[in-house]
Parts: sequence; structure tokens; C-alpha cells
Amino acid sequence: MRKARKDRISEVAFRRQPDLTVILENVHDPHNIGAVLRSCDAVGISEIYVLYTEPHLGQDRLKIGKRTSGGARKWVDVHYFRDPEACMATVRSRYGHIWAALPASSSVSLWDMPLTQPGALLFGNERDGLSKEVLALCNEAFHIPMAGMAMSLNISVACAVCLFEAYRQRTQNGMYLGNTTSQFHQNLRDSYLERHEMGANGEWHLLRDP
Repeated sequence: MRKARKDRISEVAFRRQPDLTVILENVHDPHNIGAVLRSCDAVGISEIYVLYTEPHLGQDRLKIGKRTSGGARKWVDVHYFRDPEACMATVRSRYGHIWAALPASSSVSLWDMPLTQPGALLFGNERDGLSKEVLALCNEAFHIPMAGMAMSLNISVACAVCLFEAYRQRTQNGMYLGNTTSQFHQNLRDSYLERHEMGANGEWHLLRDP
């Protein structure tokens, strides 16, 4: 491995945010999942959670093409769940708060969200949004302010907008300077270097949690 490539992988690993993640509930379009993965990689998220409760949705939808994810699938782990309570409990134990994206004026504006704090951003599917069951397990709801007639955005676009607002807030708070001393970041760097050497094809990092 060239030194420049090794240094780049290390830099990316050390800037990952260990306390920020994304949950997707019943997102149908694999291209949207791929686009979300690409946005997550861009803002330094190392893993996401995919929850499928609808019977016709399966793990095969997570076999994302390279064109959509832009190679991000190699660097962002995907945790796959079927049980909403198990998924939300796992995320809460690792990240604390869960914030649900809703197109509702009664929720908190994205611009007022404390995205420097640990938490998970939850997004629903393209047609129905979030289920009542999952919403009941969240801490708070938020919306993206809009000035047009449309009341919602495509799921991957909405996720990108929210993630880059988190990136803005966290950058201002000095959270992307690079952490070379924490065990989390060192382990992640070693894992990324191993993935590069193995030529990981993007499938093996799909994780089934109990």
C-alpha cells in the first residue's frame, strides 16, 4: 500500500464520529440506501441501521451497486434488523438519543437541533414515512424548514441535508480535528486498512444484530 493511501485511510478513520448515526425504516429503494451511505461516509459516520418490518422487504435490497454508493459501502457498516424494539434499544444503548425526521410544523426545526450531542437520526420510507410503533420509541421529532409548496424531500436528500447540518455544527465545535488516541478510532483505522488490503467488495460488512 502506498504511503499516501495509508495516510488518507488513517485520516478518514480518525475523523469518524463515534456518537452519530442514521436509522432507516422500511426504505424501499436500494438506490436511496446507497445515496444515504455515500452521505454518511462524507460526514464521517461509520455505521448505519436498517430496519425492515414489511414482509416484502428483505436483505437483498441492501446489495447496493457501486454507482449509487460511490464506494462508500466499503467504509460504512450496515446493521440489519427486523425487530423495531431490538433495533431502537441497540441504537439507544450506543448513541443515547433518537431524533425522528417528520414533515410537521409542530416538531423542532433542524436548525435548532443540538447535533453536536450523541444521537441517531431516524428516517422513514418514501411513501408512508415513519411507523407509529417506531415513533413511540424516539426522544424527539424534527423537521427540515422549507419555503416551497413541497412538504417533504426525497429520503436520501433529506438525510444529506440533516447530516451536513450536523457536519457544520460539529466542525464549528472542533469535532473533526482527528482523534488519534482513542481506542475506537485506532480500531477503526486498523479495520479500514484491512478492508483495503482485502479489497472488500462491500457485502461482508453487512451485520445482523440480535
